[in-house]
Amino acid sequence: MLKVNIVDHPYAQAILTTLRDRRTPQIEFRKGLVRLGRVLGLEMVKELEVEECEVETPLGVRARGVRIKDLDQVVIVTVLRAAWPLTEGLVKVFFNAKQGVIVARRVEEKGMRDYEFEVDVAYVKVPAIGPESTVVLSDVMVATGSTAERALLEVVKHGKAKRYFLASVIVTPIAIARLKRVSEELGIDLALYAVAIDPVVNERGYIVPGLGDAGDRAFGS
Repeated sequence: MLKVNIVDHPYAQAILTTLRDRRTPQIEFRKGLVRLGRVLGLEMVKELEVEECEVETPLGVRARGVRIKDLDQVVIVTVLRAAWPLTEGLVKVFFNAKQGVIVARRVEEKGMRDYEFEVDVAYVKVPAIGPESTVVLSDVMVATGSTAERALLEVVKHGKAKRYFLASVIVTPIAIARLKRVSEELGIDLALYAVAIDPVVNERGYIVPGLGDAGDRAFGS
């Protein structure tokens, strides 16, 4: 089952506006992705379980509070290279997370067919995933969903998790439809977190209006 969560907080939307601007320099673009990673992580925490607890303050007084139970069960899997800054922000929230990487690229030279690309996976390193794990897949731009689908297929080979999150900046209706189908086929609950849904995928497979090639803008072409 797929659940779509669009983060419309003014802070997130202001950062997205900066990322969309073609005049934004490389370093500021990368910093923007880091900031959005933290925002998305804070939204995801709302779905984790909490437990009540008591602590003693420096004044010797007992105060009631909560602890987040599943923070030490998070596994972040980054789709390289564009998503690395997004993951940097996620780690500021999920500070105990184990991390994995998937090096994947759309084979654009073969073209897009029916809004789908062939995806070349060069390297996969994912920690063991158990029944109490929370998997966070980090993928900046989800245009057709081809890469995200392939990444999910690789992740589930390493074990069945309790829940799955997908952290992204921009997604499209085409990608959402594909991820809905994939999550149902895999029998997993997938919560998609993004800052915007853009309406169009052009003939090159780019999101419109989008923000261009996130990897090139963050790290150089």
